[in-house]
Amino acid sequence: MTHLPPITRVVTGHAEDGRSIVSEHGPLPTVVEVTAIPGTVFHEVWSTSESPARVSNDADPTTGPLTLPPPPGGTRIRFVDIPPDTEDFLKTGKDQMGEAFAQIGDKAASTVKETSPHPLMHRTESIDYGVVIEGELTLVLDDGEALLKPGSVVVQRGTNHAWANRSGKMCRMLFVLISGSYDPQIAESLADS
Repeated sequence: MTHLPPITRVVTGHAEDGRSIVSEHGPLPTVVEVTAIPGTVFHEVWSTSESPARVSNDADPTTGPLTLPPPPGGTRIRFVDIPPDTEDFLKTGKDQMGEAFAQIGDKAASTVKETSPHPLMHRTESIDYGVVIEGELTLVLDDGEALLKPGSVVVQRGTNHAWANRSGKMCRMLFVLISGSYDPQIAESLADS
């Protein structure tokens, strides 16, 4: 399987006299392959834990355990490399999703059922901006699909979805996740489903 190039991160900061400086310049400290879905790699870039975000020289927030959603009241930015779907994964992948979502810190995000249109169906209570950087994907929803190519942007509003890679090549997406809370009417409809 072809791997995409590593990501370089530049983090700025402030010197004691207030001058702007480069605090870090190099590879991402947290890059994790999801073993239950070989080839899927999470590249953690940064996160904030409150809004407005605290502007400081604090420690790197990405060095802890991998977690899918953003922190409550916060944000998360990451790249995800998504391998092509295989026949085997499409047939048996539903059995691996508990383990896969547990590895990325949110087992409850998986919504996969026997009747799901894709084994990676999941939902987080967040607004997510997803940008295709390289390759192509199909956004799979409960009702409908959309083909995404480089430069395509998805605004994911807490909906049940999956990313299907039907292209035969690796895909890299950039995601910015913003903590959210469901509108009461939507929360009620989700509880009834």
